Amino acid sequence: MGSDPNIGCVPQTLHEWVKKVEVDSGKRAGVPTEMADRLKSLERENRELRQANEILRKAPAYFAQAEFDRPFRR
Repeated sequence: MGSDPNIGCVPQTLHEWVKKVEVDSGKRAGVPTEMADRLKSLERENRELRQANEILRKAPAYFAQAEFDRPFRR
């Protein structure tokens, strides 16, 4: 399946664009682009917060071990 010289893309690409416009305008069932983008952003933020929480959860043990390994001073 080659690119159509009149539209500059393969028919499947054009079909996907039309479906996206129909979903975004409410003419077709599906998740609108704006909502999909927001969900993706929130999932990324959630992943980052989970990573930060994991680091913060491990930090006390790391610093306690560093304190324990430090030579004793009088």
